Amino acid sequence: MGIQSFLRAEEVAVELGVSKAYAYKLIRTLNGDLRKRGFITINGRISRQYFNEKLYGGNAEGGKGEKDVGIQGR
Repeated sequence: MGIQSFLRAEEVAVELGVSKAYAYKLIRTLNGDLRKRGFITINGRISRQYFNEKLYGGNAEGGKGEKDVGIQGR
């Protein structure tokens, strides 16, 4: 089947080396941001694209804009 579009909390926890509880908290925060922008979200899952943009920089439009500095030192 190909790469999934959404990450589950378990995958976020492994990716970041954090607890599953913290991964859920992070997903809630990121999904809240998406809802404010008018997107539909799924509890306990986060868009893989948005997760990467918020944590590793860049934006969906591909242009230069405000850079989000997620976790540093990775």
